[in-house]
Amino acid sequence: MIRLFFSTCLCVLLIITACNNNEVASNDTPAPAAKYTKTGTFEIMDPSFLNLVDTANGIEILAEGFDWSEGPLWVADGNYVLFTDIPPNKVMKWSEAKGLEEYLSPAGYTSDVPRTGESGANGLMLDANGKLILCQHGDRRLARMEAPLDSPKAIFTTIVDNFEGKRLNSPNDAVFHANGDLFFTDPPYGLVNNINDSSKEISFQGVYRVGKDGKAKLVTQNMTRPNGIAFSPDYKKLYVANSGDTIKIWNVFDVAEDGSTSNERLFYDASASKDPGAPDGLKVDKNGIIYATGPGGVWVITPEAKVLGKIKVGQACSNVALNGDQTELYITADPWLVRVKLKK
Repeated sequence: MIRLFFSTCLCVLLIITACNNNEVASNDTPAPAAKYTKTGTFEIMDPSFLNLVDTANGIEILAEGFDWSEGPLWVADGNYVLFTDIPPNKVMKWSEAKGLEEYLSPAGYTSDVPRTGESGANGLMLDANGKLILCQHGDRRLARMEAPLDSPKAIFTTIVDNFEGKRLNSPNDAVFHANGDLFFTDPPYGLVNNINDSSKEISFQGVYRVGKDGKAKLVTQNMTRPNGIAFSPDYKKLYVANSGDTIKIWNVFDVAEDGSTSNERLFYDASASKDPGAPDGLKVDKNGIIYATGPGGVWVITPEAKVLGKIKVGQACSNVALNGDQTELYITADPWLVRVKLKK
């Protein structure tokens, strides 16, 4: 999670530049009675981008007014999206039927002792039993909500909160391997004073794996700010975003059948991009296409590391989620939750 602020001028500029020959405005052909306000542009770098993204439908603003939206999760049983609003320590819910609702509070910090900073939850996911798993910044742990999804309550069980006896920084994003192991990133963004916080107990920012024994095992400590994390469809590759101030890259690991990782290497370097921002959350579709938030918006990248284009929302984008049949991409973008239709 990186909190970035885009000025009004930048938002306007993105829309104005839609007339460039490699960009398409998201609202070029709006429906006569569009239900949602449209925003942003599409930057097309390869024609195959148009086979994936429905640029004619545009980028729809579904909900707004958030402090810093993050961690979108599609819940198929109910057809809705859960996502976090980190500073107010809440999980929100959006559905086509009911619109925006508050879902859970508190979400990431459960102590009665007041604190500042990014205290709420970040990444969200469901485990094999359909339980909600939260990366809790304020409580510095990965936790499971014990209440049912349709009757949420702030009743949590700790999954992991330490590495070799030292408290985690602030778990940011996580993903399950096919064998049930839980992989997560642990940058310092949730600490009140970030990297310089006096309560920081681990000297590095790690990527970890939690197996059946419930203990965090180090995958790598080589990344300055490990952030978004996702597997390829066959679980043979693990992608991790690195959101350092100057290092703006995605790394990739080889993954064995038992979940062990090897051969950490560069997947794509975005540091030359002139757009503001850095890699953050990402998801991979059934064909291996990567939708990764990064400088300027959401990057659409092939498994061979070819950038097909960008979804330029006009706000800093933190993370994405695919719906059940992968025909919709939900994007958390600072004060907004937005949606882009995809092609089958």
